[in-house]
Amino acid sequence: MKFTEEHEWLRVEGDVVVVGITSHAAEQLGDVVFVELPEEGTTVSKDDEVVVIESVKAASDILAPLDGVIVEVNTAIADNPGKVNDDPEGDAWFFKMKIEDMSDLDDYMDEAEYKDFIG
Repeated sequence: MKFTEEHEWLRVEGDVVVVGITSHAAEQLGDVVFVELPEEGTTVSKDDEVVVIESVKAASDILAPLDGVIVEVNTAIADNPGKVNDDPEGDAWFFKMKIEDMSDLDDYMDEAEYKDFIG
């Protein structure tokens, strides 16, 4: 897995990248009460606002970590936003995207670097 400074995790599954938020981010947000996901088929550019997430503490945006196309969204978290708190780095992923160049992932932190970053 790779990690962004915005506390997103990126996991490669075949030719797509799965995107979610880290446990650290979920803890900082508090209880998640609403998630608005993008539409499948949406083309996004790096740093575009893709997901709106609201918690009891704040609202924030999840940014596209890479240029690509949204190929799948996790409707389970839209129906039950609390899953984001229960399993942020597992079943509560936000979207899957197809990117043109997998080497773009090299710009992001590995787990050890991310732990140092939040430490």
